[in-house]
Amino acid sequence: MTQADLSPRPPLKKNGFTFKRFFVAHDRCAMKVGTDAILLGAWAPVANVKRVLDIGTGSGLIALMLAQRTPESVSLDAIELDPAAAAQAEENVQASPWAQRIQVWPQDIVAWTETCEKRYSLIVSNPPYFAAGVECATPERETARYTGALDHQTLLRCAGMLIEEEGFFCVVLPEAIGNDFIALALADGWHLRFRTDVAEYAHRLPHRVLLGFSPREGETLLERMAIRGPDKNYSEAWCGLTRDFYLFM
Repeated sequence: MTQADLSPRPPLKKNGFTFKRFFVAHDRCAMKVGTDAILLGAWAPVANVKRVLDIGTGSGLIALMLAQRTPESVSLDAIELDPAAAAQAEENVQASPWAQRIQVWPQDIVAWTETCEKRYSLIVSNPPYFAAGVECATPERETARYTGALDHQTLLRCAGMLIEEEGFFCVVLPEAIGNDFIALALADGWHLRFRTDVAEYAHRLPHRVLLGFSPREGETLLERMAIRGPDKNYSEAWCGLTRDFYLFM
């Protein structure tokens, strides 16, 4: 054994993702930090927001991003059904600069909705979107991926009971599933107010869609964004959206 072998080594960092102002551990979460959550957390409209609800918070990433984007007066509730993920979200919140503003609740959103007396000016969700199919490696991942535990109709109705009249409900979905989600939302009395189609490159078809709904009717803002430019580097639009979060941008 050499002297180098006896030298103290720095502790291994938890499995997770380091952003400019916070770190998200996700080793106990079924769904890891990914582009979908980052898109929604950076895109959701926060002007004049007073109270935020994140449905299915997972690691707490979206709640943390929205806390970074909003004033100190804004409070955030983060709901997570899976106990291990909820515990990890709480740890991530406590290690962040916004521990006093974010409350993690290890609950089912349906049960939460039945007892909650609050109303929210912004509700966000990166929801399950696959129909039940191939069995996942763990029950937790199956819950996070498949709509069996939280179907979209139930999600829309819970959000409808919790939203303020002037509030917005925002989701990120695969583009094809997003179109079905819009149809369900319109039939349930929601109005589509924001839609951003997201493609990897400008010449490719969109693979994700960001949707913002409101109980109140109004103009619909339609946009399209490419994540990368022709040179394969991140596009100006993507950099503008995420610059406050990514370390090397």
